[in-house]
Amino acid sequence: MTTAETVAPKSFSMKRFLADQLRNIAPVFTLVALVVFFTFASSSFLTLDNMLNIVRQLSITGIIAVGLTFVILTAEIDLSVAAVANAVGITVAYFTIQPDYVNIANIPLPGWIAIILALLSALAFGLVTAFGMTFIGIPSFIMTLAMMQIANGVSALLVRGQIAYQYPDLITLLGSGTAFTIPLGINAAGKAMFIPIGWPIIVCMVFLLVGHLVLTYTRYGRYIYMVGGNREAAEYSGVNVKFIIGSVMVICAVCSGIAGMLGVAYFGSAQQNQFDTFLLDAIAAVVVGGTSLFGGRGGIGNTIIGLLVLGVVNNGLDHIQIDSFLKILIRGLILLAALIINVYAQVLKEKQADLD
Repeated sequence: MTTAETVAPKSFSMKRFLADQLRNIAPVFTLVALVVFFTFASSSFLTLDNMLNIVRQLSITGIIAVGLTFVILTAEIDLSVAAVANAVGITVAYFTIQPDYVNIANIPLPGWIAIILALLSALAFGLVTAFGMTFIGIPSFIMTLAMMQIANGVSALLVRGQIAYQYPDLITLLGSGTAFTIPLGINAAGKAMFIPIGWPIIVCMVFLLVGHLVLTYTRYGRYIYMVGGNREAAEYSGVNVKFIIGSVMVICAVCSGIAGMLGVAYFGSAQQNQFDTFLLDAIAAVVVGGTSLFGGRGGIGNTIIGLLVLGVVNNGLDHIQIDSFLKILIRGLILLAALIINVYAQVLKEKQADLD
């Protein structure tokens, strides 16, 4: 017998491959299938103008989804993202001078102060959530459900059923301004055609890039995966689990707050319940993309795929003029399918780990 034994490489196993890659393969396959289907179903779907329109529609949701990706990777959840976005968006409008016809008893301040106060409010929402979870021990589902109600209450208190229309110039620019244009050529009338690229798209791409770099190339990102993958092992390894969980809740709140500020400028108004649909959209983007609800697996790349799946579904169904109520049902079915794949992939992983 030799002193060192050569370990034979494991043969290819389809079950092992599915256990490792199912949640990554399924969303990509779904995206490709949807693009092919809508391309044949509508001649106006696969155009540069429409592709940019899809990305534009996803920009606000994408910023929220970045923060939510951090949270879900730690096997937690944040149900307050939409309410926090709404409250922070209203806050920045509350501290901005409004037209005379807006009946809101607000406090007009210089634009940069209004932005700072709005960011501080987002930070406060995140810190309260982090404190409740890490120091008091409230589960994330319950804590963020309570924070959702608190944020909704703040929104109602500030605008009292009214609608605000003015925001600081920087927020108006980043939320609805054009960063640059892409030339398309000359039309039949001999005039140059351009497609505008809005600042919300640029801001969303920056958030996605920074989120990916943090999760992939930093020690903090590795700690997030460790906490989500095996919390007890992470504690034994010296990771400050409470700090990691608290910090991702703060990051999520700040992302939601920034999305809220840009969102009110993007929509052209700030009012109650404006972001209600963004909660499901953001969670669906992360989960449909393949990030595990059990934590420790996934990332920003998965979230991008999930965003594109949702964007293609919403936009494509509009192009084939499907019933708007049926559109909601289809989105729900896609989310259900993603949850089933998510859970099934986790079961496969656990069974494969037992066999290995």
